[in-house]
Amino acid sequence: MRAPRRKRPLQRVLISELPEDREIMARDVSYVGSPEHKDTPSFAGHPRPRADASICDRALARDRIAVEKWLRRAIFAANYSEFFEGDLPRYVWYLDEQSCITYEARLVNREQGCYKGYPLNTSEAPPVLRPVP
Repeated sequence: MRAPRRKRPLQRVLISELPEDREIMARDVSYVGSPEHKDTPSFAGHPRPRADASICDRALARDRIAVEKWLRRAIFAANYSEFFEGDLPRYVWYLDEQSCITYEARLVNREQGCYKGYPLNTSEAPPVLRPVP
């Protein structure tokens, strides 16, 4: 993980209400990934892992479509923060029940609705996520 620059830790708390426009938000986002969280070539480009970055599962480096579905399903379930940039949540969380890993997606381009994502340590993950359809 990145060395903390902030004075207080990021609060990973879900939005309290279920907005009606979740379906529209989910439809309008995309997953672009980041070579900073890869140690193998991927759809995001040649790997350039940061020393403090968590590394994604290599299988996900080849499956942008599946990860984008995770992102959209998590938004539809309202598994995102109260912090918004424009019309989109800055952070979105998805629990992969098969691997028991929680992933965090962060908005990197609010005009185009693009997110990158990375796995979280168990201690960093939001304590409760809503069921994903």
